[in-house]
Amino acid sequence: MILQIFDGLLLLVIVVLAWRSLNDRDVFRAVISFIALGLLIAVAWVRLRAPDVALAEAAVGSGLTGALILSALVRMRRRERAATATRGEAPT
Repeated sequence: MILQIFDGLLLLVIVVLAWRSLNDRDVFRAVISFIALGLLIAVAWVRLRAPDVALAEAAVGSGLTGALILSALVRMRRRERAATATRGEAPT
């Protein structure tokens, strides 16, 4: 009974995080939601008794992909700031 409630809540949170990571206007929050989504999907794989897939999801889905997306976001923001500085505009 408790595990069924946990599975239902896990499903609900996964769907909400997926929706939020796709529809959030703040890119940083969307990336953080994506990383959390990957970790919860790894938990779902553990609940489905597939620990090897869960480990791969946690390592690649959340860890590596999340780090690459965050790195790209930081570089993108640096270039935007550099572009506004060369035009003489006030940075946002």
